[in-house]
Amino acid sequence: MNSITGCYPLESIHPTSTWTASKCRNSRVLMVTQFSPSPVLSCIESYPQKECTSHISLADSDKKLSSSSTSKVLQDVHISARLVEDFAELARENTEKDLETCGVLGAFLEEETLYATTLIIPKQESTSNSCQAVNEEEVFAIQSERSLFPVGWIHTHPSQGCFMSSVDLHTHYSYQVMVPEAFAIVLAPTDKSRTYGIFRLSDPDGMSVMRDCHEKGFHPHKEPADGSQLYERCSNVYKNANLRLEIFDLR
Repeated sequence: MNSITGCYPLESIHPTSTWTASKCRNSRVLMVTQFSPSPVLSCIESYPQKECTSHISLADSDKKLSSSSTSKVLQDVHISARLVEDFAELARENTEKDLETCGVLGAFLEEETLYATTLIIPKQESTSNSCQAVNEEEVFAIQSERSLFPVGWIHTHPSQGCFMSSVDLHTHYSYQVMVPEAFAIVLAPTDKSRTYGIFRLSDPDGMSVMRDCHEKGFHPHKEPADGSQLYERCSNVYKNANLRLEIFDLR
């Protein structure tokens, strides 16, 4: 299993938790059956000197959406080449029941590049078109211990297309307002044109619309005054075949 070296053994992270660990090629899945915050963890992570990366192609995302049009300079983000596949497998039981599944992505910053090495699947309440995380303090504890940036989130549309709903846009605003590079991955296994997409709010237009909208639930949004899109596909996200992925399944 290729991995980023220099980190403490995973079993030492939560000494009062019960873990079931399984390995999936470049991934390590930790099933947390009892959660208790641990002391602060000092963890220094490094990345491979010779990386095997590939850009997310237009075919992987959405041909109808433009690439990031923001004038702001965004740092590159690397994700594990297995992230989408591994999350889809963990969400499979829910997907077969037409229930959404969501997860949170944590990254560390190294030489002006964000490396998304951690996927946290929180306890959650799901329907066919919604997913609400509960006990979010457990997610915050892991992020804090490992000094991770909340760089994005991932969720499924088990029976819908690959797009960002109005609720998704509001959820993503809370990420992108903190971390400009934040991205949202949508998995849509029944979408014949694309099974997943990686998106962000356009900035400043989409961000401004979300900031000024106070409606709840599913609702239409007004288009930006200049006719631009509310959200767009990411052009700064790369798949890294050498990047380790640690998965904390808190369900």
